[in-house]
Amino acid sequence: MNKKVLMIAGVAMTALLGGCANTTALEESVANLGNKVDQLSSEVSMLKGQHGTMSADIKDAKAAAMDAQAEAQRANARLDNVASSYKK
Repeated sequence: MNKKVLMIAGVAMTALLGGCANTTALEESVANLGNKVDQLSSEVSMLKGQHGTMSADIKDAKAAAMDAQAEAQRANARLDNVASSYKK
């Protein structure tokens, strides 16, 4: 009885070790996933750069809009002064 159990355990261990020995497909899969991670990392870096550029452009546009608004208010104030001092 013990010999049968030992024999079954030995066959099971051999099958397990034999199954673990074939790792070529696993290595290819890991390499493929590594390549995909590298590609995504480079895309994220590129998008971060674009985001920084767009943020700077937005900040510049906002500053220009604020300047234009201030200039328009000054012009309106000058026109109000001219209109109030004009007599017919």
